[in-house]
Parts: sequence; C-alpha cells; structure tokens
Amino acid sequence: MPNIIDAQGNVVRDVQTPAIFEADYSAKAHTIFRAVYRELANPRAGTASTKKRDEVAGGGRKPWKQKGTGRARQGSNRSPQWRHGGVVFGPQPRSYVSDLNKKERRLAFVAALSDRFKNGAITVLDASGFNLTKTAEFAKLIFGGTKEAKVGPSTLVVVGYDEQAGDAIARVAGNLKKVAVTHSGALDVKDVLRYERIIFTAAAYDVLTTAYAANGEAK
Repeated sequence: MPNIIDAQGNVVRDVQTPAIFEADYSAKAHTIFRAVYRELANPRAGTASTKKRDEVAGGGRKPWKQKGTGRARQGSNRSPQWRHGGVVFGPQPRSYVSDLNKKERRLAFVAALSDRFKNGAITVLDASGFNLTKTAEFAKLIFGGTKEAKVGPSTLVVVGYDEQAGDAIARVAGNLKKVAVTHSGALDVKDVLRYERIIFTAAAYDVLTTAYAANGEAK
C-alpha cells in the first residue's frame, strides 16, 4: 500500500490500495501493448505523400527515339529511374487510427497501474499545505536533494484537474529533467509505463479510487 507524505517529505500514513489493482494481470501484457500502440498511433497525421510517375507533371514526350541511339529505351523522363521522376511505392496519405474498445482500454490501464502498485512505485502527496516555491525544495522533497534529482528515478506527478496546488507543483517541477506533471484526466497507459515512479496528489488519488471502486466497477 502506498504512503502519504506531506510537503516536508514526512510520512503521514498509509492508504489502502484499491482492490482492483491487487489482482493478477500478468496475462494481459498483449492488451497493454495494444493500448500503448493505439495511444502512439492515433495522433499521427498520416499526411506523408509522394507522387507516382503518372502524377508528376511533364514527361509526355519520349526522351529520344526508340532505336538507333545506342542508349537504353526510355518512354518518359518521369519514370522512377530519372531525376524528378515518380516515386515507387512511396508513402500515401493514410489513417493510422487503431481501434480498441472501452473495456480493453480500461483493462490495460488497470493492469499497468497494478504493476506500479505491486512494485511500490506509487506515492501519495498531501498537497493541501503545499507552499514550496523553489525547484531545489521540490527536488529535496521527492528525491532527497538536487544532486539526487539528476540520477534519481524518472517521476510523474499527477495532480487533480482543478487542484489549487497544481500550478505551483508544475512551476517548481519545471526545471527537473526527470520529472513531468500531468493531471488525473490526462493520465494514460503509456504515461504509467514510461515513468519509474508515480506521485499522486491526494486529490488525484481520490479521483482514481472513486473511478475504480473496490468492486472493480468504473463509475
């Protein structure tokens, strides 16, 4: 179960891990893969485009006569072997959208987060009295010091969507290369897997436990 720490780094108490994250999801690796693939593929624009030989302007006249020149026969100077010619099997505009139903997306998120809970990579920060204004102070809070922050584990801080301390946390964490800040509504599978440690504010953790109730049903 994760610890709750205050703005000074002191452990206040432990909190219970939601029951849904204590189940065994070791057989769901492929579902996680599909979810991450979808999250990476869907934002792709798919606008890369090349012209085939029949789409390149010009090339209507035969470069030279068929016989008698000693050179290889050519029908158009827009053939692929010519400079400024068409492209063979080049990229065409396409959609990279990959579909995954809501049940599978939810399962992948729960499975990924469950792994973080089981490995003790989840911490809860009580940000109600958060008054840190310097990056060094925040580095000391979550890493133990500024030197440790350079070699410490990559960390994702998850704040509540409208949390008052959210802007302050984002400001003091901005210069820490190994720290990123997001809000509870934007947290996804690839973020859970990308970072070695996740720190939820108490408000963000409440959102998580409310969304995934003890019986495993999303509200």
